[in-house]
Amino acid sequence: MQIDLDRRGNGSAPVYRQIADHIRREIEAGRLDAGDRLPTIRALARTLNVNRDTVALAYDELVCQGRLEATVGRGTFVRGSPGGASGETRAAALAPRVEALLEFEHTRPRYGAEAGSIPLHALVPDPALYPVAAFRRSVNRAFTSGGAELLRYGDRQGHAGLRELLAGRFRAHGIEVSPDEISLCHGASQGIALALRLFSEPGDAVAVEEPTYHNVLGVLRVLGLEAVPVPMTGHGPDLAVLESVLARPEVKLLYTIPTFHNPMGITTPLAHRRELLAVAARAGKPVVEDAYEMDLRFAGRELPPLAALDAGGLVVHLYSFSKSLFPGARVGSITARGRAVEGLRALCHASDLGGSPLLQAALADFVGRGAYDRHLARLRRTLRSRAQALGDSLAREMPDGVRFTSPEGGYQVWVDLPGGIDTRDLFADALRAGVLFAPGYVFQHDGRASSGLRLTVAQTDEAAIRRGVALLARVVRERLTAGGRASTRASVQL
Repeated sequence: MQIDLDRRGNGSAPVYRQIADHIRREIEAGRLDAGDRLPTIRALARTLNVNRDTVALAYDELVCQGRLEATVGRGTFVRGSPGGASGETRAAALAPRVEALLEFEHTRPRYGAEAGSIPLHALVPDPALYPVAAFRRSVNRAFTSGGAELLRYGDRQGHAGLRELLAGRFRAHGIEVSPDEISLCHGASQGIALALRLFSEPGDAVAVEEPTYHNVLGVLRVLGLEAVPVPMTGHGPDLAVLESVLARPEVKLLYTIPTFHNPMGITTPLAHRRELLAVAARAGKPVVEDAYEMDLRFAGRELPPLAALDAGGLVVHLYSFSKSLFPGARVGSITARGRAVEGLRALCHASDLGGSPLLQAALADFVGRGAYDRHLARLRRTLRSRAQALGDSLAREMPDGVRFTSPEGGYQVWVDLPGGIDTRDLFADALRAGVLFAPGYVFQHDGRASSGLRLTVAQTDEAAIRRGVALLARVVRERLTAGGRASTRASVQL
């Protein structure tokens, strides 16, 4: 396939969009028919002398438009008319909610890149920071002590010893909770799904912050729930909008990340937390508090979680070891009160018969012996240093008008660009330059254009952070220059 590309960058469309537009025109003109197989991503990238991810972005855009369909192991084909077959007859139709989820998945950016690219997009902790040797000793001790019993199905609420330890840690944060009010789950992600199923059913709506954690948007789709956005301010969700949203009868609950918000990195102040709970109490709607990074504060004063301020039993509290330890443990918790505890027990049991008793017992040993707190102390020092490098680099390298947050913990920073830049378009340019970020549209409930982007320090040391920001700043300047806007080296913090 021969495609003429404008690579000058002076106002021309991104290369991936030029490829997508060319294929779309070929389909509309009838030169590509339903069922025609397109070149592989690798082959077309080689022909056009572009990065494979550029072609992947073009194909993904056409899949989302319904022009193409991709099948693992077969390839990418021109799609037939709705309801028709293309290439071969489908054996069975997928459920509409699964189709909606697939459409959502296709809109996500492809982060696979050439070796050497700087991963400022990743929210997976750096494996170099995993306490492998110490955790191995905990696994051995747990297995020696528990033996074959740890290879059976566990308690449907999870390991009693770990729940006891978590209850003590939560009480230190002001959450008055007993071990029986805690259910273990596979990280905060499963906790989100359980909480949504606890309070809503297909056809209901859920209030979410905008921008918000992108995986919760996928969960809402697969559960048949509508996302109702509440815009974020510099202090947290807009409370006036939240009040009007929660007053709607179809909106059953609020999902919020008040501490080290993903993707913004901000922490909601104490007064705002109290007002948020008052709004929820007036509406009589539960609040799902995602505290997945609550152990990662490296600056500022500790603030009580929403669950610690909740006097009416409205808050369901989610916790996870995935970001503070490593994701492979697949252990988190969901804490509730009253009848919700019984509902969670039933949901956990019906969903998967519980998690891994061996890993939960090993975590209990790891936490109980103080190894987890020693690990957190080292991790927080590392995050503080990396966050400082990121903030300094953004202030030094980015052009005038760029704004960014200054988190007190966690991994992520939100950057807002001037000049009407759509960071989805910027993504391909940055990819070619050798740096990865998470474009803002993936955190919007409807995937609309965004001038924001998320950067993280999860998998990059200080030197790589400085190189990555310099590369990204160069790409941003090129975009601003192409748009006819002058730039300087000053930055403004949000």
